[in-house]
Amino acid sequence: MELQKFTYDNRITRNFAVATIVWGVVGMLVGLLVALQIFIPEMNFSLEYTTFGRTRPVHTNAVIFAFVGNAIFTAVYYSMPRLLKTSMYSRLLGKIHFWGWQLIIVAGAITLLMGYTSGKEYAELEWPIDIAITLVWVIFGINMFGTILQRRVSHIYVAIWFYIATWVTVAVLHVVNSIEIPYSLMKSYPVYAGIQDALVQWWYGHNAVAFFLTTPFLGLMYYFVPKAANRPIYSYKLSIVHFWSLIFIYIWAGPHHLLYSSLPDWLQALGTTFSIMLIAPSWGGMINGLLTLRGAWDKVRRDPVLKMFVVGITAYGMATFEGPMMSLKTVNAISHFTDWTVGHVHIGALGWNGMLTFGMLYWLVPRLYNTKLYSVKLANAHFWISTLAIIFYAVPLYIGGITQALMWKEFTPEGYLAYPNFLETVTQLIPMYATRAFGGFLYVVGMLMLVFNVIKTAKQGSLVKVEEAEAPALHPQPAMKTPSESWHGFLERKPIRFLIFATIAILIGGVFEIIPTYLINSNVPIISSVQPYTPLELQGRDIYVREGCYNCHSQMIRPFRSETERYGEYSKAGEFIYDHPFQFGSKRTGPDLAREGVKTGPLYKPNAWHYNHFMDPQKMNEGSIMPKYPWLAEKDIDLKSTAPKIRAMKRLGVPYPDNYEHKANDDLLEQAEGIAQNLREAGIETESTKEIIALIAYMQRLGTDIMKPQVEEEEE
Repeated sequence: MELQKFTYDNRITRNFAVATIVWGVVGMLVGLLVALQIFIPEMNFSLEYTTFGRTRPVHTNAVIFAFVGNAIFTAVYYSMPRLLKTSMYSRLLGKIHFWGWQLIIVAGAITLLMGYTSGKEYAELEWPIDIAITLVWVIFGINMFGTILQRRVSHIYVAIWFYIATWVTVAVLHVVNSIEIPYSLMKSYPVYAGIQDALVQWWYGHNAVAFFLTTPFLGLMYYFVPKAANRPIYSYKLSIVHFWSLIFIYIWAGPHHLLYSSLPDWLQALGTTFSIMLIAPSWGGMINGLLTLRGAWDKVRRDPVLKMFVVGITAYGMATFEGPMMSLKTVNAISHFTDWTVGHVHIGALGWNGMLTFGMLYWLVPRLYNTKLYSVKLANAHFWISTLAIIFYAVPLYIGGITQALMWKEFTPEGYLAYPNFLETVTQLIPMYATRAFGGFLYVVGMLMLVFNVIKTAKQGSLVKVEEAEAPALHPQPAMKTPSESWHGFLERKPIRFLIFATIAILIGGVFEIIPTYLINSNVPIISSVQPYTPLELQGRDIYVREGCYNCHSQMIRPFRSETERYGEYSKAGEFIYDHPFQFGSKRTGPDLAREGVKTGPLYKPNAWHYNHFMDPQKMNEGSIMPKYPWLAEKDIDLKSTAPKIRAMKRLGVPYPDNYEHKANDDLLEQAEGIAQNLREAGIETESTKEIIALIAYMQRLGTDIMKPQVEEEEE
């Protein structure tokens, strides 16, 4: 049989591997800064661009899309040609993909630090960058499917199934969640509002974890674990069940992020049900990965690559058991809004994604440079220090999360909140935060050890830029299923049909959940007192989003006595119909703000309190960990943006009067002058055009709509 010659281009793999390492260091250093900021306010440096609200999304985006994203592409560009016995379809498309992705990362980091954010977790990047992501993702898809179609093997291997599912699902998630109305060159409002926006966002957010942090790494596992162990995958049949059940079930589970919220109960129940079902396919993948190493445990003991793979796969099993457990309402009532969730997420990030990436790099770099790993002992040291780092990182957060929940919910024998001051629950967590930061420091040290080891490995070898290979040509395949062929074997040699089936599998759950969101508005009880934000309040809300306040404060009061006693009336779906984007939040480092504007008695906070609190939180509350925001008193409200914002809101269905954008600034200045005058009466001299005035207006608006009917009834 005549063999055809072809080449593997190792340069593109090398480029993505280098980017993985560089962005890994950057993302983890920013993560360490964030871990310090959360209990040392001075680490915010009182600078506009370095507050927790801006650096935290830089950290999450850098780790998810820069570190993990480049690791995914490293794995794909190395494994796919070898599995398919062909060169990548286009070297040019590979270069465009590489440089396009790096430019997106740089643009994302710069814009987030500048305050350009959509305010939606893991999807903070604004509309021009969203378009760039779409274009680069399409280029990646063309290169990937072009390679698959020119393959020299009839059946595509399991790793490629997961790459296909990743590509199509991420495309769908990104496009649907990123539909927005721009009102300026760098800013926009999402087309969804309130409950709709929350459902779409967490359908995206949960499945971004599923199909960016999980499925491509399962593909990585299915290729690199057998390679490193020199053993076949444990079970082909289990991989089939694992793949199809995982991609079908995962897409349904997003609503479990909104339990006890004002999301319809049927959607909450649906999210919980499918989350519990996820345990089976997730653990099927874990079992398939770990049992591939059966009979090779002596090698595991000696080989740092396999040790990292074992810990990574085990962390995957832990996280995919804990996640469904946290979707049970009884557990979620305790875990939600606490640091427990942060610990859970980092078991996956540091354990599953981090350890698998480290193992892949230690295995891959010596082969790219035709040499041996510089120091196995150093790699083993990296393994142990990273494993300890994960423990030091996660365990304090679990303890802290449970501490938070118990303190929030505790009542005295007389029936009063035991800890009515939210800050009391914060100060108890400082030792846990310090220990977490130490764990993060250890993880960064391990990453720097990898950098040193990889550089020394590369220097002692030479990059094999182009690797020669040969394989027999692929014979023409029958169009129909043969009698001896399994149904899955038929799909494997028909990649376009495989893509279609995978697309259908992931769309079913999404369609079932997302399409009804367009009908939810008709089912939401109308609250006549809920009115659009005034121009000043709208400007203040946008400043609130810009500063990333949603990273620490929720605006969703759950129907628990502990929350209604602390914050006020529980949240209703009809309150949020004009919220583009929603601001439910996912963690309470600070108190909920949904009723901030209607607090009475000793809880009432006048305009002067808010002003002083933004200027110097520690002066107002000793022990506060909130950053200072002095620039809010220095920067002017962008009055030129008021009219475009009102026009965009009107396009989104917000019922501002006709031509209101032409007089909006007049109303804005009138309301702003009232607040400024009130501050002057309290001894605070400030101009009415400053951003802090708008932010105070927004804070004092929160919750007032829903409380108006009750006030009117009391007066009657």
